Amino acid sequence: MSRPLIVNANTQILASEISLTFARSAGPGGQNVNKVNSKAILRWNVRKTTCLPVLAKVRFMERYAHRISVGGHIVISSQRHRDQPRNIADCYQKLRQLILGVLTAPRVRRLTRPTSGSIERRLSSKGQVSQKKKQRRQRWDREN
Repeated sequence: MSRPLIVNANTQILASEISLTFARSAGPGGQNVNKVNSKAILRWNVRKTTCLPVLAKVRFMERYAHRISVGGHIVISSQRHRDQPRNIADCYQKLRQLILGVLTAPRVRRLTRPTSGSIERRLSSKGQVSQKKKQRRQRWDREN
């Protein structure tokens, strides 16, 4: 039985929207590695969820389109730890981080003009480099 995922104070993914399955892990496990299903696989249908704000849902689907299946599910797995509960917690943490990344809208970049001082500094440094190369050329011409 899965539990709800609390993303932040305002956002929570219901337990009914999350499905967990388990498989044999390729990671550490000692003698139990071939006997215990410690790998956790979390599936969450992004398209059908009602828990995310609409804009956050759109941002999630755009940013992670390569990870979302044709049916609208995002699949997250973890086999980092030897035991199942820690792998489940790791899956929940991974999903939480993905959702937190899209909850806040990115800041809109406002175009600005370079200041006159920065233009002047750029042009003077270009002039210095040009002068240096010109001096090298004159020295090379004298030697040959």
